[in-house]
Amino acid sequence: MGYIKKLKIGNVELENNLILAPMAGVTNLPFRTVCKELGAGMVCTEMASSRAMFHNDQKTKRLLNTEGEKRPISFQIFGSDEETMGYAANKISEIADIIDINMGCPAPKVVKNGDGSKLLLDLEKAKMIIRAVIKNSKVPVTLKIRTGWDKEHIVATEIAKIAENEGISAITVHGRTRSEYYTGKANFDIIKQVKETVKIPVIGNGDVIDEKSALNMFEYTGVDGIMIGRGSFGNPWIFKQILTYLETGKILEKPSNEEKLQVIKKQIELAVKEKGDIAIKELRKHMSWYTKNMKNSSEFRNYINTIEDKDLLIKKLEEFFLDL
Repeated sequence: MGYIKKLKIGNVELENNLILAPMAGVTNLPFRTVCKELGAGMVCTEMASSRAMFHNDQKTKRLLNTEGEKRPISFQIFGSDEETMGYAANKISEIADIIDINMGCPAPKVVKNGDGSKLLLDLEKAKMIIRAVIKNSKVPVTLKIRTGWDKEHIVATEIAKIAENEGISAITVHGRTRSEYYTGKANFDIIKQVKETVKIPVIGNGDVIDEKSALNMFEYTGVDGIMIGRGSFGNPWIFKQILTYLETGKILEKPSNEEKLQVIKKQIELAVKEKGDIAIKELRKHMSWYTKNMKNSSEFRNYINTIEDKDLLIKKLEEFFLDL
């Protein structure tokens, strides 16, 4: 099919063109590590606030921990102030392979400060932010957007042109407006239009949940790569599955319960190693994604949401998977 290829972003070459999306509270170091091992060509950090970095916030510093992680890694920053975005770009480009600017986040607490997808309503400001980041970065800079703020303000091709002119190395388009959040269907037509408008690599994002939807995204839009977000929840195997299918036409069998358990245990060990027992609470949503739709999974989830100890959690997971 020829869709899987090494993707060049600026001077950085990715092993393949399937990328794990940056997601707040999800794409931490342990989950990124697991996805990378299971075939992701590149992973992205959770988005970091340029304002928080400017004020040397310790919690934000922890988001940027990539110790022992396989490269390349893209670091995503957000903000709507040129000074702090320039500062963050300068700082982060000492450790990042790529810096990604977030202009897609729909979260109310991000938008109310004028950050994330709110910038799609002010393209002049968006341009100044892009300019400030590129000027201060020592590594390639990419941009992640939505199609627009709402259907009355579809600006994807317009901002893609601005980004290309300013020197952005690649652009990711999530095929929804801000007002759609994650509802409805991703608009592949707009992703396709962006691909036809610019010469830099365009990465498609939205509704890729398995092999067939990945093929559809490539075939329909002609994108250079795919970014996978919610499709990876509890399913880091999605990268391996799509790679195999697009390279050989074969559909891999779903991971066995044993394989699932091993990956979950690995993620738990990595999480506790990184943060200590506090990580157990943060892992709860991952555990519920991993066990979703399995026998007795809702009772099991209710129970593990009370556990705060790593050994007990692993013991209960082993029992749960053994019962299956």
